[in-house]
Amino acid sequence: MTTPAPDDQTFGPADDCYHKLSDDPYETETNWWSWNVPERRMGGWIHAPYYPNRKTVTWRIFVWEPGAYDQARMAYYRKVEEAAMQESPDLRDITFPGDGYSLKMLEPGMKYHLAYTDAARDFGLDFVFEGAHLPRRFEPGEAPFIKTPHYDQLGRVIGTMRLRGEDIKLDCWSVRDRTWGPRGGPYAKSRKQSYASDRERVLNPGGAHWREIERERGRGRIQYIFGHVDGQSGFLGFIRPQDGDAQGWSPMNGGYLLRDGLYGSLDKTKSRMLAFRSPETGWCTHMQVELTDLEGRTMTAEGMAMSRMSEAGYGTNQLIRWDFDGRIGWGEDQDVWDGRHFTRMLDALKATR
Repeated sequence: MTTPAPDDQTFGPADDCYHKLSDDPYETETNWWSWNVPERRMGGWIHAPYYPNRKTVTWRIFVWEPGAYDQARMAYYRKVEEAAMQESPDLRDITFPGDGYSLKMLEPGMKYHLAYTDAARDFGLDFVFEGAHLPRRFEPGEAPFIKTPHYDQLGRVIGTMRLRGEDIKLDCWSVRDRTWGPRGGPYAKSRKQSYASDRERVLNPGGAHWREIERERGRGRIQYIFGHVDGQSGFLGFIRPQDGDAQGWSPMNGGYLLRDGLYGSLDKTKSRMLAFRSPETGWCTHMQVELTDLEGRTMTAEGMAMSRMSEAGYGTNQLIRWDFDGRIGWGEDQDVWDGRHFTRMLDALKATR
């Protein structure tokens, strides 16, 4: 296990707790946990945004597998919305309302136990997440977290998942994150530059028309990808399709390269991703990634989508098999879209003339 030296962006033990925020009704604080079962091509999430000034929490747990991406067909899906939260909730030792999951901090910033049971569906989770490093802050001042504190943490997930009467072993490397600050409501419609036409939204015109549509600015597009072999090797990054070129390469404006246990922040002028999409679904099928960190180290990775889920039919979370440094890693592609924007891109991708 490696931990980088603390600096002014390092989070501390107090950040395991909920934070004292403003009285803004849209204040939100999240905790997110992910895992995968490569042999079964399965991915899984726990996610819970807490709205302190509404005193409610929405949580959801889901598992996806090949061939079943929507809520009705996923291996497991449950969402409880706006449940009344207990007074003075302690995120270090909590069971979420509405028969939700339990979360217990075992070691500040590093080690946590999570458990959940849905007896009616014969589903359950019982695992420990242990960080490979201290939580790493996404660079402040960069979209999508201009002012909102946000951190990612790679860790090892060990435990079991009960699914359809079977106890499935969990032993993987994946990521958790935390974010706090206002979101939703007016913050989802932040003030953006006005454009006379869709064409004027494109910073670098040219290339395939569907890629031009994907590059339109002011549409809230973002992709978040990560992949790791273990606690010593991998990468994580945020992608800005809006700033991409006519050939389809999109810059990565934040994240890290991990090799031999040493982390380096990405050089956003030299790190990029090229995605390929299915003309039937519009979802990414595979991608090429070129990474350079601020120390000058480089990495190239090729990712293939093994399975996916889509709650709304447009944006997806995908389990990705990554090849880099002569090894195989696993991780995710989180592809965020506005529904109307996605439909226009897909229409162009399906066009025959």
